[in-house]
This record gives sequence, C-alpha cells and structure tokens, in this order.
Amino acid sequence: METSQIKEKILNGQISLGIELGSTRVKAVLVTDDFNTVASGDYTWENELVNNIWTYSVDHIWEGIHTSYAQMARDVQDTYGVKLTKIGSIGVSAMMHGYMPFDKEGNLLVPFRTWRNNITEQAADELTKLFDFNIPQRWSVAHLYQAILNQEDHVKDIDYITTLAGYVHWKLSGEKVLGIGDASGVFPIDDATQDYDTKMIDQFNQQRGVRQYLWNLKAILPEIKLAGETAGTLTADGAKLLDPSGDLQSGSLMAPPEGDAGTGMVSTNAVRKRTGNISAGTSAFSMVVLDQPMANVHRDIDMVTTPDGAPVAMVHTNNCSSDINAWVGLFGEFAKEIGVDLKPNDLYGALFNSTTRADANAGDLLSYAYLSGENITKMPEGRPMFVRTPNSKFSLPNFMKTHLYSAFAPLKIGNDILANEEHIKADVFIAQGGLFKTPKIGQQVLADALDTPITVMSNAGEGGPWGMAVLGLYTLAKATEPDVEDLADFLDHKVFANPESTTVDPDPAGVKGCNEFIEAYKKGLNVELAATKSIDL
Repeated sequence: METSQIKEKILNGQISLGIELGSTRVKAVLVTDDFNTVASGDYTWENELVNNIWTYSVDHIWEGIHTSYAQMARDVQDTYGVKLTKIGSIGVSAMMHGYMPFDKEGNLLVPFRTWRNNITEQAADELTKLFDFNIPQRWSVAHLYQAILNQEDHVKDIDYITTLAGYVHWKLSGEKVLGIGDASGVFPIDDATQDYDTKMIDQFNQQRGVRQYLWNLKAILPEIKLAGETAGTLTADGAKLLDPSGDLQSGSLMAPPEGDAGTGMVSTNAVRKRTGNISAGTSAFSMVVLDQPMANVHRDIDMVTTPDGAPVAMVHTNNCSSDINAWVGLFGEFAKEIGVDLKPNDLYGALFNSTTRADANAGDLLSYAYLSGENITKMPEGRPMFVRTPNSKFSLPNFMKTHLYSAFAPLKIGNDILANEEHIKADVFIAQGGLFKTPKIGQQVLADALDTPITVMSNAGEGGPWGMAVLGLYTLAKATEPDVEDLADFLDHKVFANPESTTVDPDPAGVKGCNEFIEAYKKGLNVELAATKSIDL
C-alpha cells in the first residue's frame, strides 16, 4: 500500500489499535482496516517477586502502556507526517489468569497476583473436587478462594475482581467486562449459555468459608462478551489516560478485552474445530479447539474457550524460553569479551543453527528450565538446573538442543495426555513466539516433540497485539456492516486469504530422540525436586 493511502486511513480513523501486556513486554500495534501493521511501540518489563508474590505494580502497568503508545504514535508521526488523533477501534489483551480485586471506590486491594504464582494449591484442589472440573492454580477463582481459606482481611471489601486485560479496559472505557476467552481463565464457562456456569457459582457461594461475606460471586465477576460484540467506547478520561499528550480523541469502539491465549488463536487463525496453536515465550501454552468433549478431568489440561466461545483444551506451562534467553545472554557476554559484538538475531541464529549437528537425544544431557514452579511436573518452586553425567556427549550442539527440548518438555508432557488418554490431537499446530524467529530450528524441535506438523506464519514473533487489533476490526465490522461472517470465516476469508507461512513435518529420528530425552527428563525430576527442598536462596 502507498504511504499516501496509509496516511489517508490514519486521518479517517480506518485503523485499529491492539495493546497487549505480555509477561516480558507491553506492545502497541496499529493496524489498518486491511490488517496491515503500520506502526508499533513497545516497553520491556519483568515481574517482581515481592513478599513471595509474583507481581507487576500498577505504576509499572501504566508506564508500559504510556511508553508503548507514545512510541507507536511517534512512529506514525515520523513515518506518515500526521498526528494520531482518531482510532476506529481499540482492543486490550494481556497475560491470562491472576487476581486483581477492587473495593467499591475502585482501589486495588492487594498487589496484582500473576499467573506465575504457585500459591493456591489447596484452593485449586478443593475447587476441582467440588466442581468435578479442573481448576488450575493460575485461575482467578483459585486465587480468590485461597485468599478466603487464608482468611485474608481484604476479601470482605471486594466489590469487583478482574484480570489485567479487564482492568486496563475498565479504566479506558468504564466497562467492567471480559472477552469470553479471558473469562474462561477466571471461572468455568457453560458451553450452552456461554456464560459462567451457574451451578458452579451456586456451589462456590454455598461453601462455608464464602457464606460469611456479603458479596455474591456472580456480582463481583466481569460481564462476559463474545468476539465482535461491542464492549463500550473510549471515554474522555480513557483517552487522556492512554495518551497523556492529549492528541487522542475519545469515542473509539472498544473490543472485548482478551487474554493472550485468545489473541494467539486469532493471530494464528486457529479458532476452528481441530485447529491448534502454540505460543512460546516466558510461559508456553498450546490450544486445541475441540470437536468432541473431554472424557475425563485432567489436572494438567485447562478447559477454556476461543474468543467466540468454542471449547478449547489448553496445556499451559509456567516456564519456556527464559532459561534459553539467560544462556544466550551468557554467550553474548563471552562474545563481547573476545571483541565480537553480535546482534541478538545473529547470536540466537548461530546457537540455534548449531543444533542441526546435535544427537537426536541431545547427547544424554538434561536441563530443567524452571525459573518458577511448574504445575505439570508438580514442581513447587523454580530451580533452573543443567545436568550431565560423565558419559554424556557434552558439546555446543547438544547443549543448545537440550535447552530447546527442555523449553518444550512440560508442553509435550501435557499434550501426550491429550493424545494418549483422550485421543485428541490437532491436525496441525500453528506456532508463534520469539523461539521461532530463527527459521525452522525451534519449529522442527517442536514438531518432533509433539509428533505433529508445525506451521509458523510470517508474524510469528509479533502475533498477540496484532491479533487483538484484528479483534478490534472484527468488532468494528460487526457494529457497522450487515451480515458479517462468524469469526472463523472472517479470519479465513478476509484476514488470512493469502497467508505467508512455512510448515515442517516431524522427523522420525527426531521424534525418537525427543521421546528418549523426555523419558530421561521424567526420571530426573526427583533431582530437580530435591533442589527445591534443599537449596534455600
């Protein structure tokens, strides 16, 4: 598209803004109504461990939003010579789950408790038994119930609880709503009504510890919206909050706020039955849109939904790429010590490409990339650990392949449950995340790990906020055009009509080697567990 055409679309507000608050980066992406990214900005952040709680401060949240928005707006000014004043639609997404409780005055009662916390085991176990439905430790209701079990004083003052995406959306629009995908990580969803499960709501309210409070659970939860439904508009106060410079006008249509799992499904065109997607970053998750109900309750499988409410089996792991990033950083420091200054892409590329010379089973090396606890392998705390025996084949290719295998190991263990016990498997997984920026290396390792073809699209490193912007455009289309297609058809026919992608198939030798690695990995988990108990840092 010509620069003059893009400029015209910006001036006319034929654009959508997607903001995503991920675990390591806040990103703002501006997309035209033909789904092309025209400007972006970002902000790097890290969660903090405060009083043994993983959190991000409210000030940090808004600093990230202001910085990423300002960079994006400056990008528009520098590239197209116009100020960004009018945006057709806006959508906010963020890391799912966690706990943000507010009182009647809108004050946050305790610091944001993120998905990374493994502090709700008792609550998650009791609720899973009560509902006969898997409630992971990450879910908002598990955090709420654990606070009740712990007799935390703030619980009596709760007027509203929401997720990070729901919080930001509320402040921008005044609406206390959530997209159904994000809501499905708050409390179980009834597939028939596409709302919170009323039977389980009643069961929760009747719990002895809950009855002492004046609030009712349904009343303090956000209202649920489906993809395409209008979720308010940007208020005047919201416009000033998003853009303190004062250039941005109010009135933008707001899409239902979603979790990063939902935006991952949209950005990989994986909302139809038997499609699947994988996001690999600080954490990792795989999603399979179900064409049959699950036969059993599995503690390692979350039941969530697509942004338009279809049931999804989700495998979520707390750890993925952080340990790889740490090791690559170490190699980067070494390179600088010998006078070589490598760009990150070149450094990752060289190290990842070395794995093509590795043994299929990574030379009998082991790594546990646990910066935090890991639910799937029942690890209570994080202790990153690299292990080898005197007979291991210790080489750079095997070392790097070990860390790639390790990044995907909990994800594979969870997906093996789906495949072997529930006989559920995606026809193909579409993957996104920074691990796939080096062509085909991480993609091949993941294909071998899951024994399934893996497709990577050209937007593999930036999918989430772009996916949220697309949901914003879908909301705008549903509000202004008659007979708009359902979400799956909209993505197929308009967004991904000519996708740029590559697909790799599993390599039989790689599948065999990865299975050997996973068997050794499982046997070594007792060593990792011992480290969490014996090393007090």
